[in-house]
Amino acid sequence: MTWIDALGWGGSALLVFSLLQQRVLRFRTLNLVAGGILIAFNLVIAVWPMVALNAVTSAINLWFIVQLRRQRHDAATFEVIEVGLDDQYLRHVLDTHADDIREHQPTFSGRPGPGQEAFVVVKGDETVGVVVIERAADDPGTAHICLDYVTPRYRDFTPGEFVWRRSDLLCSRGYRRVMTSPNIVAPYYDQIGFRPSGDVFVLELEPAAQPLDRP
Repeated sequence: MTWIDALGWGGSALLVFSLLQQRVLRFRTLNLVAGGILIAFNLVIAVWPMVALNAVTSAINLWFIVQLRRQRHDAATFEVIEVGLDDQYLRHVLDTHADDIREHQPTFSGRPGPGQEAFVVVKGDETVGVVVIERAADDPGTAHICLDYVTPRYRDFTPGEFVWRRSDLLCSRGYRRVMTSPNIVAPYYDQIGFRPSGDVFVLELEPAAQPLDRP
C-alpha cells in the first residue's frame, strides 16, 4: 500500500468514525478533519468532483463549529427552567438517561429527594442537562451539587454553567456559595470560575448575576 492509498483509506475511516459520534461538536470536528484529509487525497489523484464535494462539506462543518463554540457560553442559547421534584418530564429525562447518569455520577439515587431543588437546562425545545442541588445541613448558605448531568449530544458543552451564572436564581434562595461533589466524573468546574478546595470545587456567589470566567 502506498502513502496515497493510506491517506485515502485513513480519511475514509475517519469520516465513517465521525458519523458514529453522539457529541455534536466532536462529530463536526472529526468530520472536518476527515474532509481535509480527503481533499488532499483527491487533489493528489486529481479527482476534482470529490475535491469540490469535500471542500463544500468542510466549509459547512467549519461554519457549524464556529457557531457551536460561540454558543458554549452564550446565555441566550440555553435557558434554565426550575421544575418540581415530582415533575413528570423531569422523571422521564432521569429515567431515559439513568444508565448514563449512574456511570458519570454514581452517588445520585436516580430521583431528587426531599429538600432538594431541580433545574432543567434546555436549548430551544431540546433538553440538554439536569441540575439538582441541596442545601447543606451545616451551612444553609451552601448549595451542594447532587446532580449535574449533560446529555451525550451536548457533552462537549457545560450547560450546568447557566444555573451557576444565574446567581440571582440562587442568591434569592439564600445561597452564598455552590460546592460540588467529589464523585462527579470528569468535572469541568475549574473552567467556569469555581476554585478547587480539596477534592471539591467551590463557587462564591455574587449578589447580582455576574458572568463566570471562561477558559
